[in-house]
Amino acid sequence: MRVPAAATLTVFLSSLASAAAQTPPPVPAAAAASSPVGVPLVEGARGLQPSVVLGALPKGDAAAALPIVMRAQSMQGQLNGKAVAEGDAEFRRGGLVIKADRLSYEPDTDQATASGHVRIVRDGAVYSGPALNVRVQAFQGSFDQPAFELAATGGSGRARRIDFISPTQSVATDARYTSCPREDDSGADTEPAWELQTTKLHLDTANNVGIAEGARLRFLGTTILALPTMSFALGDQRKSGWLPPSLSIDSRGGLELSVPYYLDLAPNRDLTLAPRVITRRGAGLDGEFRYLEPQFDGRLAAEWLPNDRVADRSRYALEWQHQSRLPADLRLSAAVLRVSDDDWWKDFPNRSRSLTSRLLGSHVALERPFEMPGVQGTGLVYARANQWQVLQASESFITAPYQREPQVGLRVRGQRSGWAWNAETEFNRFTLPDSQAASTGRVQGSRVHAVAGLSYPWREPGWWLVPRLSINAARYAVDGQNEQQHRVIPSFSIDAGLELERSTEAFGRALRQTLEPRVFYVNTPYRQQSQLPNFDAAAKDFNFTSIYSDNTFSGVDRVADLHQLTAGFTTRLVDMATGAEALRLGLVQRFLFRSQQVAPKADGSPDGEVLSQRFSDALLLGSTNVLPGWTLDGAVQYSPDINRSIRSIAGARYSPGPFRTVGATYRLARGLSEQLELGWQWPLWGAATVGAPGETPSRLGQALARSGSCQGTWYSVGRLNYSLKDRRLTDSVLGLEYDAGCWIGRFVVEQLSTGRSEATTRYLIQLELVGLSRLGSNPLRVLKDNIPGYRLLREDRGSGALDPTDRSILSPSYE
Repeated sequence: MRVPAAATLTVFLSSLASAAAQTPPPVPAAAAASSPVGVPLVEGARGLQPSVVLGALPKGDAAAALPIVMRAQSMQGQLNGKAVAEGDAEFRRGGLVIKADRLSYEPDTDQATASGHVRIVRDGAVYSGPALNVRVQAFQGSFDQPAFELAATGGSGRARRIDFISPTQSVATDARYTSCPREDDSGADTEPAWELQTTKLHLDTANNVGIAEGARLRFLGTTILALPTMSFALGDQRKSGWLPPSLSIDSRGGLELSVPYYLDLAPNRDLTLAPRVITRRGAGLDGEFRYLEPQFDGRLAAEWLPNDRVADRSRYALEWQHQSRLPADLRLSAAVLRVSDDDWWKDFPNRSRSLTSRLLGSHVALERPFEMPGVQGTGLVYARANQWQVLQASESFITAPYQREPQVGLRVRGQRSGWAWNAETEFNRFTLPDSQAASTGRVQGSRVHAVAGLSYPWREPGWWLVPRLSINAARYAVDGQNEQQHRVIPSFSIDAGLELERSTEAFGRALRQTLEPRVFYVNTPYRQQSQLPNFDAAAKDFNFTSIYSDNTFSGVDRVADLHQLTAGFTTRLVDMATGAEALRLGLVQRFLFRSQQVAPKADGSPDGEVLSQRFSDALLLGSTNVLPGWTLDGAVQYSPDINRSIRSIAGARYSPGPFRTVGATYRLARGLSEQLELGWQWPLWGAATVGAPGETPSRLGQALARSGSCQGTWYSVGRLNYSLKDRRLTDSVLGLEYDAGCWIGRFVVEQLSTGRSEATTRYLIQLELVGLSRLGSNPLRVLKDNIPGYRLLREDRGSGALDPTDRSILSPSYE
């Protein structure tokens, strides 16, 4: 049977086991008259097309039930026998597509043979080459001189031959992989910027494992990594193995090389061990163990230098975080943070695991929440303990906060019949770290306190009114004193406000304007408290939130004798189309009806001079983004007594598009500090600086990779903190990024101030091979934490991207 070349033939091969024994279907007379002998006609998308059942497929797999579709310009074959297609031949079965100039298929053996411009599409991968021989259902066979493209990573490659062992296993001989172009602008072949070369590449998708023999990683014509055997994970699943090495330089330790090894112990447990060498200090070991169980989870991390040659001693850092759920709704949590010595924060500032690098806290807590349905309330009973490690320095002394050993308490809150209430009672034993118990002369002791509040809120659309009565009671027992001291302080407050709004138009858009005035009255009687110990009280920061509170102190030990009225307003412009806030302005100030005797000192500690200033400092704030690409914000604390600002912050940021941002912030605390901060991410030169409007540098970089252009884009990144008072740079970050499309280079210098005249400088160098891995020290966290608006030049692809943060790659085993 042969179909003329002008015809287009669609052949469906049935998987019915009995098809071979069946007789051909009857041919309608009208159809037989206009078709080749024995070939029935069926109606298709392009009119009447010839169709025939040639035979059955082997049994034994559910996939055998899938139909096989063949199309070609010309086709010949026998019913249930071999079919040969020529001219734009196409073979389809499920997710497998084979195209070629010539294609044949044997139903009895399930063998497909293709030649001439062969192309396979399967599971997101595309293979192309001159010749293919494969058993379709078992997917066993070989492909000569194939080129391949992997959608998961955006990369491509070539091989001398690929042998398909099974649907999940294959072996590539003399394989090469890259995400860079292999042709220049003129179309001539060229060596890609980077390429992973292997003599043998074994891929096992069922077990998520790839093994490369004779692996070499070349970059710009130079081999930068060579391994006899290298295994890696396929996709984003975890796999034990070596992670890319990290290399950095700092002014205190010199060159540091770390080579992490990742152990996938179980689906819910893993361990990372990172041997490291610091040229000036010696060898060390870092480790991190993570666990996730049905009833508990946590992580344990440690850093160890057995012999620091600079410090001439052993040094370590330890961190443990744990949470567990116990029977009877109990919850246990722990956080431990300790280092070996006071100089750790100076010598390893980049390894700080605390927001306060010189004050390291540890705590353990056992808690049980509960509900009180009768009063629509909830509660929490708890027992806690916390300690502090203070890292002192010769040029500055830190006063440690009190430790609580233990802290046992009960908190409840609820509402009923319009009333809202809350209460808290605690027993605390306050101690000091051993280093400060005797040297500072501060007392130690115990405290029992009870704090409660009762309010009746009225809230309606457009207004609210909340009267509230509260009480603060405490009893103290100080070590070395026989008599206990106590006090009880009540307080009354009223919080009221309006929410007014109207529609308007400005800046060429429809807006909703709000006006939100608020008043807050508080009256707290005076009680002498200077003779009582102070374990946890400190002055609250003066801001738009604290000015509306009924106590100027945080903690329990001090209650300010306030008789004052706070009045302020906020007005906003909100874009009615997007809901985004376009403008915000606010002003607030308080008036004292009598002098405040329990007042803070200038440093924020309690028991200061009597405060008789009737009008407090005024707070003003404003922010806007009405100008395209611009964000402006500021806040001022203005003193009417001296007619000057006490504190002020003013900031401006210009972000006309992705990867383009520059911002400046000015901070003033009169008599204390005056700082100027500048941060930016901006293209310097290259394709991204001349791209079409709206074109992002990331898309341009990808386009460059596809086009083969050698011109990339340079970006400048950085943040500078300059002390106008001291006339010197404090912390700073400066760097360059180069996006070549298929690879990105980063060089960042970070300077961290560790004293008035001391600083640590760190150099971070990273090479990101797009679609493979990031090599070197990772500066991305530094850039994200320090530069407002910073964005990655290339978003992580996830599945298939060999990212060291995914712990999924480069697992060499030397044989």
